[in-house]
Amino acid sequence: MAVFKGAGVAIVTPFCEDGAVNYDKLTEILEEQIAGGTDSIIICGTTGEASTLSHEEHLDVIGHTVKVVNGRIPVIAGTGSNSTETAVYLSVEAEKLGADALLQVTPYYNKATQKGLIAHFSAVANAVKIPVILYNVPSRTGCNILPETAVYLAKNVPNIVGIKEACGNISQIAKLAQLADGCIDIYSGNDDQVVPILSLGGLGVISVLSNVAPKQTHDMVMSYLEGNVAESRKMQLEALPLIDALFCEVNPIPVKTAMNLMGKECGPLRGPLSPMEPQNVERLKAAMEGYGLQVV
Repeated sequence: MAVFKGAGVAIVTPFCEDGAVNYDKLTEILEEQIAGGTDSIIICGTTGEASTLSHEEHLDVIGHTVKVVNGRIPVIAGTGSNSTETAVYLSVEAEKLGADALLQVTPYYNKATQKGLIAHFSAVANAVKIPVILYNVPSRTGCNILPETAVYLAKNVPNIVGIKEACGNISQIAKLAQLADGCIDIYSGNDDQVVPILSLGGLGVISVLSNVAPKQTHDMVMSYLEGNVAESRKMQLEALPLIDALFCEVNPIPVKTAMNLMGKECGPLRGPLSPMEPQNVERLKAAMEGYGLQVV
């Protein structure tokens, strides 16, 4: 059974002005996402600035999210690391905290071989009992999970059940779908490729866009899954200018800026991320207003 179908939000981590995690604001954002129809919460991923959280903060944020969500929708905890030992530690602790599943990014900087990836992901998955979703984003990690590797893992490690595909290469994802023949659930990791990946048998998206447009992103996926392909395609195309603006600087700089522009008071970014360039803020504002989002 799939961890989820539909639109999961790769949610931001709100900070106070002094840089501390703003747990009150996180609670508020989580409630807004659930009310907006989001199908799953992905906490402490790239968009959540997990790489700048201490281990203590990382686990506190996961635990807080599990408590607030309280079983209403799945909570998927980002617990990946470029160190296998650290990824195992965070994963075991996240399972103890009640996470429903884990998101495991490819080890960054090390640039593991495919054999190394198999060993890494197997070690993490074998340390826990909850489902594991792989996360392939070579533009950020310098490491690509080849289709054959993902299929091998899905067939040989029982709780590796899905993959968030953000390689950007539709041909590679098509090959993955063909080789997998249903043995691994595929989620789009790019908001501009939701419908193309659904057409290859994908189950949904792990989305940045959902932070500012949860209902629209959910509806885009569910329209497709319910057979209304034309409506889903229309929603995908209408969202493209905003999606482009949300990635005109490195994620999560634009989406956190967008949420602050909407009055959601998510606070600053942690270094080395820096404030958005003024000309890009104006581009983002225009795209948000063109999509019907209110800028305050």
